[in-house]
Amino acid sequence: MWRVRRPPAQPNQPYNRSSHRNPPTPPFNAPAARRLRAALSMGPGHVAYGMRVSYGLPYVTEDLVIAWERELAAPTSNELTALAGVLWCSPGELLGKPRTLREHRIARGLAPEDVARAVGHEVQAYLRMEENDDWRGTDRQSAALAEILGLTIPDFITVTGREARLADLLRSAVTTRWQAYVRPVGKMVPLDRRLLEITLQELHQHYQGQMTATLSWGGSSGDSSAAGREFMDGIVERFWTMVQENSP
Repeated sequence: MWRVRRPPAQPNQPYNRSSHRNPPTPPFNAPAARRLRAALSMGPGHVAYGMRVSYGLPYVTEDLVIAWERELAAPTSNELTALAGVLWCSPGELLGKPRTLREHRIARGLAPEDVARAVGHEVQAYLRMEENDDWRGTDRQSAALAEILGLTIPDFITVTGREARLADLLRSAVTTRWQAYVRPVGKMVPLDRRLLEITLQELHQHYQGQMTATLSWGGSSGDSSAAGREFMDGIVERFWTMVQENSP
């Protein structure tokens, strides 16, 4: 099994309490942490000791590690990196599904400087985009971002803040003429035009069919409205599922 190289020990790194508190917590996969620790035949105390001695985190105790594994607390970014080092895994193996730009970077085990350099942004400018979930880059920079973070098209749409706009276009496509939205959706989502046409047509048919079925089964207008809201709430996920099913 492929393992990442363990980060170098930092025994003299001072503990900065403010930096420990402030960074937002990445999505932590507690079951994965427990499983990886058990595979190494380590106890929570061994993990805490490794984080204290090798990664300069003197406040990490056995109780804190247990709290992480029981989902009573979650490690910060720095703690996650150190925990991954002690467990001999990549940070991504300790994360749930990343959704934000920052979470994808952490999952890849990259520093902000690495990403900023790859996409051609100043580090501070990149960090502001990351903190505000507001990616601002040219087409070339966006392509570089997708490459270094290994983003799929759905991931890219999400982390660049375009998911809400895509949802609006899809809702309009299923409630009116879907043909009118092939071009607008295609400008946002780089898919083969024929694949996009097939997917939008099926999405439109599913929505219209569901609405018709709800009413024909004797449902009230309230039932129909509820079914419609449920469909619309998950329309982006439905779209990506259909794209995958229709892909050659």
